[in-house]
Amino acid sequence: MKRRMINSLLGVVLVVVVVFCVPLALVEKRTIVNSAQDRVEATAARVLALVEDRLAAGEPVSGDKFANQVTDGSYVEVDIPGQAVVSTGTRPAGDHVLKAVDQGASGETVIVEQSRADVDHEIANMLLLLGVVALLAVQAAVALAVWQAKRLARPLTDLAETAERLGSGDPRPRDRRYGVPELDRVAEVLDLSAERIARMLTAERRLAADASHQLRTPLTALSMRLEEITAVAEDPETVKEEATIALQQVERLTDVVQRLLTNQRDPRSPAAVSFDLDEVIKQQVEEWAPSLRGTGRLLEVDGLRGVAAVGTPGTVAQVLATLIENSLMHGAGMITLRVRPSGTTIVVEVQDEGPGVPPELGNRVFERAVSGRNSTGIGLAVARDLAEADGGRLELLSLRPPVFALFLGRSHKDDDQRAG
Repeated sequence: MKRRMINSLLGVVLVVVVVFCVPLALVEKRTIVNSAQDRVEATAARVLALVEDRLAAGEPVSGDKFANQVTDGSYVEVDIPGQAVVSTGTRPAGDHVLKAVDQGASGETVIVEQSRADVDHEIANMLLLLGVVALLAVQAAVALAVWQAKRLARPLTDLAETAERLGSGDPRPRDRRYGVPELDRVAEVLDLSAERIARMLTAERRLAADASHQLRTPLTALSMRLEEITAVAEDPETVKEEATIALQQVERLTDVVQRLLTNQRDPRSPAAVSFDLDEVIKQQVEEWAPSLRGTGRLLEVDGLRGVAAVGTPGTVAQVLATLIENSLMHGAGMITLRVRPSGTTIVVEVQDEGPGVPPELGNRVFERAVSGRNSTGIGLAVARDLAEADGGRLELLSLRPPVFALFLGRSHKDDDQRAG
């Protein structure tokens, strides 16, 4: 590209130099020759006037009388009828001679000749000057072409590096502008693409982290159920019961995956319905029973019964499962799951008897990668996102004892039934 730009600009300058200098050289040459010829003719006219004055006064005409009218390098010859030819100067040799002939009223003839050596020297100087000017113009054009080529090639190199970085998975925008509107537009488009790619990569990484975290609990529960089936393989009724619960776990896994994908595409999914909150709570109690028995802890359900809430049962189950798991991992003692009304909403609280949330964390426990213990710091953040996407909200009501509250919309059907 640099070579093409330099060659193009240099070609344009050469054409301009040729178009300008050749006609100028021809005009200047003609001007120099014409000026020299005019000087010779002027010398002939002066000499003729002097000769006529001498003849009119009856004075003799000799070369020393008009020698002062002749410039160096000129030859003057005066031919008067009836007299000898009078001359002064050295007659130039060769064909390159400027010559002027003038005749007077008495028949006298004046011939002036001058060598073209001085004229040719002046023409050579003029051509040399034009050549120097043309050479300087070409050199300036080359320097300008190199500078302009570098000025345009450097941004293109940067843009190519930016595109290569985008292709290699480094989506950081460079925010560089070059003062060239077209190149700045390309740089702006690449920066916007980098931002979009960064958002997409962040979303993909977030989906992977959320999926791994959200699927861990159902898979653990399913594994426990399968172990229960293995342990009581001789009791058909127990096997049937555990297999049914295991199938429910599979359905929940499917629901978790579907919910994660839906939330990834549309964080404000309008899938909320009226559902029986007792069924979701019962499912959680059954699901976490093996884990609670394994740790020697209890899960108590308290508060309202027969409440119809508004939301997505699968999402509410995931949020409650995250809160129960959080109590198992970071809390201690009995876990209490309490349902209470709060105006037009239903509040599901999860509380344990552990040390609680450190004061320096507070509500930061809902931020990603923030954890009071050695954990991923994803669970509560995902739970809050799921709750908000479902039209509810998840709050930390108390640090010690730790009380997490899930606020859900209350179904109008439930109000109508209570009013009836």
